[in-house]
Amino acid sequence: MEIDYKEIGRRIAFRRHELGMKQTEVCELCSLNEKYLSNIERAKSIPSIDVILRICDALNTTPDEILLGIRNSNDERLKEEVIARVKGLNYRQLSLTNSFLQWLAAEVVD
Repeated sequence: MEIDYKEIGRRIAFRRHELGMKQTEVCELCSLNEKYLSNIERAKSIPSIDVILRICDALNTTPDEILLGIRNSNDERLKEEVIARVKGLNYRQLSLTNSFLQWLAAEVVD
């Protein structure tokens, strides 16, 4: 099995963007050099297992997601994804989202 470092780098960058994090923030959490993380994301550097685990911890994800593209579908993970999406909404979007959630909660009860 050949390892696709471009895909690994793409998944790291995608997750980082999904959380709204900058490379500097991830680097601080992982104790990595910014240039090194940039090189990993662009498949210019090959990270060690230790570095992959530190990145996963900083991005609150699993090695399965980064290495294999397998997303964990447990409730906590889903909640985190929803929260990450809601954080970037403006007031109008938040209001619409709130209305939808109220409707959805009422539909589940009925």
